[in-house]
Amino acid sequence: MDEDLEEIRKRKLEQMQHQQYNAQAQAAQQEQARAEYEAKKQAIMRQILTPEARERLNTLKMTKPDLVASVEAQLISLAQSGRLATKIDDAKLKALLLQLQPKKREMQIKRV
Repeated sequence: MDEDLEEIRKRKLEQMQHQQYNAQAQAAQQEQARAEYEAKKQAIMRQILTPEARERLNTLKMTKPDLVASVEAQLISLAQSGRLATKIDDAKLKALLLQLQPKKREMQIKRV
C-alpha cells in the first residue's frame, strides 16, 4: 500500500516537473519570437524613417505607446506594399501624427 502511494506521488511529481519544463520552454519561445519581431520592425523603421523622425517616435512612445504602435504598423504596412517612395522625415511624421491624433473637443462655458 505504501509502495503504491509512493509510486503515485513519484509519477505525479514527474508529471508536474514535465509540465513546468514545457511551460518554461513555451515562454522562452514566445519571448524569442517577440524579440525577432521587434528586431525586424526596428530594421524596417530604420529604412523608412530619418534619424530625427525615429527619435521623435521613440520620445513619443513614452507618453503615447498606443499611438506610436498604430503609426508604426501603418508605416510598415505602407513600406511593405511599396507605397512609400522616400524616407519619412521629421516634418512628414509630425503631419502624420497630427492627422492620427483624435481631435480634442473644446468646451466653453458661458455665464449669463
